[in-house]
Amino acid sequence: MKLYYSPKSGHSHRARLFLSLIGVEFDLVEVDLAARQHKSADFLHMNPFGQVPVLEDDGIAIADFNAILVYLARKFGRTDWYPDDALGAARVQRWLSVAAGQLVQGPASARLVTLFSAKIDAQAAIDRAHVLLAVIEAELEQTGWLAADRPTIADIAPYSYVARAPEGNVGLDTYPRIGAWLERIERLPGFVPFAVHPVGLYAPGAPFAHHATA
Repeated sequence: MKLYYSPKSGHSHRARLFLSLIGVEFDLVEVDLAARQHKSADFLHMNPFGQVPVLEDDGIAIADFNAILVYLARKFGRTDWYPDDALGAARVQRWLSVAAGQLVQGPASARLVTLFSAKIDAQAAIDRAHVLLAVIEAELEQTGWLAADRPTIADIAPYSYVARAPEGNVGLDTYPRIGAWLERIERLPGFVPFAVHPVGLYAPGAPFAHHATA
């Protein structure tokens, strides 16, 4: 099994994180985005959208971070991470949709501005990020997890971009439940950290630079 990824990609990180959390052996294959390897003919054969991550398993390519999480949970029978009952699966799916929607439009987009100089309205992305974070903060009140009384892929899907929201100038200091939730994920056996980049609130001299940890 191979995971084609970029170390700067939150989409890639969550796939790598889940593979590690469930103890699956795999090879990491870094895709050089600056060199546009993700737009090469070979890569486009695996994923016509030219995006990381892609999971290759016995000659089959699984593209899209949500698809990879679901594939792995189903392949290895991990109903603890992705419930097989209707309500449990629906609760998880809700957050997979959020991770592909509001999370991308908010924290992930704000981070694209600082890390990749994307031509995006930074303030609008920051504002959307805080709307989402307020919802997550409220959702965590009951069990401390998003979709169940334990961690599921509903928690893994948004983790990476929420954890690194400060890189996009989105502060987390007013969301104590989110802070505790991130720490719970980071204490899980097999946890793999997402690299910290010195941009946004983590830039040298920024007020929260000292909070950045790898």
